[in-house]
Amino acid sequence: MRAAQVVTPSGPSAIEVREVDEPAPQPHEVLIDVHAVGVSFPDLLLSKGEYQLKPEPPFTLGVDFAGTVVSGPDGFEPGQRVVGVLPYGGGAERVAVPADFVFPLPDSLSYDEGAALPMNYLTAHFALVERGGIREGETVLVHGAAGGVGTATIQVAKGYGAKSIAVVSSDEKAEVAKAAGADEVVRVDGFKDAVKELTGGQGVDLVMDVVGGPVFTDSLRVLAPQGRLLVVGFASGEGIPEVKVNRLLLNNVDVRGVGWGAYAMIRQGYMQEQWAELLPLMENGTIKPSIGATYAFDEFGQALADLDARKAMGKLVVRLR
Repeated sequence: MRAAQVVTPSGPSAIEVREVDEPAPQPHEVLIDVHAVGVSFPDLLLSKGEYQLKPEPPFTLGVDFAGTVVSGPDGFEPGQRVVGVLPYGGGAERVAVPADFVFPLPDSLSYDEGAALPMNYLTAHFALVERGGIREGETVLVHGAAGGVGTATIQVAKGYGAKSIAVVSSDEKAEVAKAAGADEVVRVDGFKDAVKELTGGQGVDLVMDVVGGPVFTDSLRVLAPQGRLLVVGFASGEGIPEVKVNRLLLNNVDVRGVGWGAYAMIRQGYMQEQWAELLPLMENGTIKPSIGATYAFDEFGQALADLDARKAMGKLVVRLR
């Protein structure tokens, strides 16, 4: 079978789609024929050798993916449509996955959409619910709102009865955020003043920050009293911001780290609980992943290059079948 592999960790251009041995599943694993793989920021970092996990090359990329069950323990039937998530290794024609990391894919969603679900939507759920303590009627400011995590955050927030203000850098990205369900859209340049105006000077209850860099300080400034800034990533590539803690004290606000993978991967059953909470939102159409572009399997490296160049809007997906 074929797999998208890092042979030398020198970036997207070095990704090779190679012949590898088929997996031999353990009794607790589900064997899946993969139809589509979601392209993710951890894939990009793994390709460069810059991720916190450093598997020995050659290794297979692929964090989240969708396909059909070949075989599995009780509860899984051959032909069943599923999605799965792994730290890496899902970017192959066939993959063996621990059953705890495999979830049913509703018939209303395609394999492309399924491959866009696990990491982004479970991250958004973890950030807003577990770390952010989101409440009905609150307002969430979403940085990087046209990206995969951004569009997921907009939809999960809506599912919990919250409003969202999307922060974008272009008209095209504004349209993506609106299509995902954003209640308001503002430009990143001058977003602080725009948000203050939209909220009547009150500010927002939550900030979802996947960008970091120069937006961080103004994100703190737009928090309402007892607001929470959720630190999810540093996609801007402009360094890791520092917090002046007197600002937290004076305004009664929080900065909270969001590390979904480190939390969820070691807590058996936690991701299944998350999926059970999100499943009704998938079935009623609140959750409908935004697919930015699709690629052939041999174009996996190009998909990562486009992600690295910040060309992605919504989720980039590689099709295997």
